[in-house]
Amino acid sequence: MYDARRMSMNNANPSSAPAPALTAVPSTTTGIALIATFAALIAALSLAPAVALGGIAVPITLQTLGVALAGGILGPRRGALATALYLVVGLAGVPVFAQFHGGISVLAQPSAGYLLSFPLAAFLIGYIAIRVPRQGKVIPVISMFGAMVAGAVIVYPAGITMMAWRAGLTWGEAFMANLTFVPGDLIKAIAATVIVLSVRKAFPQLIRS
Repeated sequence: MYDARRMSMNNANPSSAPAPALTAVPSTTTGIALIATFAALIAALSLAPAVALGGIAVPITLQTLGVALAGGILGPRRGALATALYLVVGLAGVPVFAQFHGGISVLAQPSAGYLLSFPLAAFLIGYIAIRVPRQGKVIPVISMFGAMVAGAVIVYPAGITMMAWRAGLTWGEAFMANLTFVPGDLIKAIAATVIVLSVRKAFPQLIRS
């Protein structure tokens, strides 16, 4: 009699069993959608009018702002995947790079080193961003700004090296030319910091590893 009653109670509450498979699907779908969305965002920012400075083979663009937002908002893994997807689409021939360029031929351009370093920059920014404290006002701002600056700087070595090689400059000349990007990168780092902190406040569960 007791066993029959216990079996009846267990059968009467089937909804108590967990269903992890059902919850995993939306998370995966959302992650893919976010990666694709931020790849499109980087492409859109890349197609904004570039600023070409005399004597410098690499124009100033908004690409790195999109890379910073991808890493800061999506986290290291998804941010890097978004930038990698952007590169794959561009190298496949879609003109999503600066000045409406696309195709494998961009790897012969002086800007190729910067371009190929984007996934690394997004990963580093995301890696630091997910560790930025959520409490307080000053420390989160300084920490997030530091993440954006680190992401900007990490593309410099490969960018300078490739620019020197493809533009026929010495490494020192390419280094000096690269300094032209620093003021703009600082401005974009400030903008990305403000945007990422605002998004993180509005959507606290969005940033993931």
